[in-house]
Formats: sequence, C-alpha cells, structure tokens
Amino acid sequence: MVSANWGGKMDGKYSFKNFNQNLEDGYQIYFTYVRNRYLLFKTADNCYTQKLLTVSDKNPQPRNSMITYKRVKEMFPHMENIEYKTGISDAIEN
Repeated sequence: MVSANWGGKMDGKYSFKNFNQNLEDGYQIYFTYVRNRYLLFKTADNCYTQKLLTVSDKNPQPRNSMITYKRVKEMFPHMENIEYKTGISDAIEN
C-alpha cells in the first residue's frame, strides 16, 4: 500500500495542485476535517465521493456525499492529517 502522511494543518509543503493530481491519478485521499475522518476519491469529472469514516452520535453527518471540485478546493486549506493510498500495491503484496 502506498501511503504518505502530511500531518497537521497545511503548511505549504503539500499544495492543492499536488492534492488534485493525486485525485486525478486515482488515489484515495484520507483526511480529517472538523474532527471527522473522511475518505475522498474521484468518481467522474467534477464529481467526488466523500465517505465518513468516524461516526459520532453527538454530531451526525452523512455517511456518503457526492461533492464538486469547488467544494473540495474550499475544504482543502482546513484538512488535517492527509494521507493518500492506492490499492495497486495491495494486489502485488497479497
């Protein structure tokens, strides 16, 4: 599994351009946004699937959402603990 972690809040080392390229290349992006952990991947042109990975009864959020490129770009500066993964090497390792 290919994985990279950019830790806390964005400090300029990982730009939106890099982030967007990872999505275009088919990577799955894991990130924390407003204390919730999500998985994000590209579904179609200008269409991304956002899956909620943490469930909190006190602050219910939709488990699956379809969002646009514009929304992804708005959220990016506030994302924390960004990781990207691909299943390609999983098939090779297993």
